Amino acid sequence: MHTSELLLSEFDAEMKTTRTTLERVPFDKKDFAPHPKSMPLDKLAPHVAELAGFGVTILTTPELDFSAGSPRTRPPFESDALLKVFDENVTKARSALMNTSDDAWTENWTLSFQGKKIFSGSRFLAYRQMFLNHLVHHRAQLGVYLRLNGKPLPATYGPSADDTMGF
Repeated sequence: MHTSELLLSEFDAEMKTTRTTLERVPFDKKDFAPHPKSMPLDKLAPHVAELAGFGVTILTTPELDFSAGSPRTRPPFESDALLKVFDENVTKARSALMNTSDDAWTENWTLSFQGKKIFSGSRFLAYRQMFLNHLVHHRAQLGVYLRLNGKPLPATYGPSADDTMGF
């Protein structure tokens, strides 16, 4: 079995849970942040929605310098826009995942800003650490925001107190 095939079920499960989390965002609470050092909700939710696009970059390019290219724009803080961007990026990332050869997983991938390296390692580590773990981290933050605003949390790695999935 190819590496991409081994990663596919995990990718699909993480994307499903992330989409459910995004569906529950309280869009009337755009300025909410649980702490002054926390990102406000209207910045965190769009960041989560766009992260699958970062997975595409990792899977299809040898590097990314955040200072190069056109400035990135986040999707608007509204349900339809976030879900549309997320779904489009997930479709592209899933396709890129399935088209990544076993040899490509061991190739070097670099993330930098103005030439200063932030990350350099195998594409596999970039995919897991810089994309998938990063997405899970911010989705968990978003879960805290949901809980503090009385929104139900989706089941993630088992049932939540809100979504018991029949358990």
